[in-house]
Amino acid sequence: MAEGPEGGQALLFLTDDQLRKGIEAMFFAYRGFTADPDRILAEMAYGRAHHRAVHFIGRRPGTTVNNLLSILGVTKQSLNRVLRTLIKDGLVTSEIGRSDKRERNLYLTDAGRALEQRLSDAQRDRMRAAYRAAGPEAVAGFRQVLEAMMDEDLHHHYREMKDVKV
Repeated sequence: MAEGPEGGQALLFLTDDQLRKGIEAMFFAYRGFTADPDRILAEMAYGRAHHRAVHFIGRRPGTTVNNLLSILGVTKQSLNRVLRTLIKDGLVTSEIGRSDKRERNLYLTDAGRALEQRLSDAQRDRMRAAYRAAGPEAVAGFRQVLEAMMDEDLHHHYREMKDVKV
């Protein structure tokens, strides 16, 4: 393993200042990453919770409320508030489970898919530009860092979704 400043070994000895700069970069990158969707959501009086729900329902059509609760890590009360709004506004439908009548399976409507597409396009455009600027090695390294930061239960959800094509 390389021992120089560019080698992997050097990464094992990051200073607190280097870590702080990484944390700050992540905060500011997140603000940029959410800025465009936030503007779109504000037009509808929605917030990031609505965005996350629409995103994950779109990624896993038919997902259950309990699965969405587990992915989002929010309270049932909070998620129900968001889902009620999305259902009332015609963006999400809730169907009784086929195998378990107590479950509710969630689907995006055509309008919900259009909103999800609009929100995701804004984020994909930003990520695409950043990835192009950084290059393929940086992209792979960035993904490795993000995956290494995930708690195991969240990493489990991530692995389940990674190969899902919608």
